[in-house]
Amino acid sequence: MTNIITFKNITKIYKTSKQKALDDISFEIGHGEFFCLVGASGSGKSTLLKLIAGIENPTSGELNTPQKVGMVFQLGALFPWLTVEENVIFGQKMENVVNSKAKELAKIYLRMVNLEGFEKKYPRELSGGQRQRVGIARALAIEPEVLLLDEPFSALDEITTSELHNDLLNIWKKTGKTIVMVSHLLEEAILLADRVGVISDGKLVKILSIDLKRPRDIEENEFKQKLEEINTYIKE
Repeated sequence: MTNIITFKNITKIYKTSKQKALDDISFEIGHGEFFCLVGASGSGKSTLLKLIAGIENPTSGELNTPQKVGMVFQLGALFPWLTVEENVIFGQKMENVVNSKAKELAKIYLRMVNLEGFEKKYPRELSGGQRQRVGIARALAIEPEVLLLDEPFSALDEITTSELHNDLLNIWKKTGKTIVMVSHLLEEAILLADRVGVISDGKLVKILSIDLKRPRDIEENEFKQKLEEINTYIKE
């Protein structure tokens, strides 16, 4: 597997703080991989994701990422004055994609997230889970090489989260996209990812391969063993 993202001795220090948000991080993510980042609050997970997205720049080190990435935020971050379709094609319009092509891509990805027929609705008319589906469709519609997700399901109920887990895995299988996801739930990371990276105090302390057959069951002994293993590297 060739690498699509490479971190080499990456350090990030924010101007407002003398502390290192990320400290000498080195690792790679392969093409088509589902990689999940976990760690305690403030450990540096979201900072690392922002570096991949190009929202932040590293203070030092060498970072190689693809030019085009799509990002799904924690609360959807939809424009309330735009319809579902208009939200999904927003990124394409910024790239001057022809309107007919943008709408066709929106149709494809809204169907993929089970929102066909919702094109003319506004965010206020949708449930929390539906708004997140729109966010995923919008990120996919720019046809990125990498899909980034920043704790996308943390505000949703258990049933909706389970449905979206299945949707996300199906999208991953259909598109072959590389997915990098930040989660505060270890169970979620083990359910979804090929590998899980543990961040603590700005350092990448461990990367664990999740070599469990899919679909995965949180009640299986192998799952519980992997959960215990990851837990040993988490600092609260």
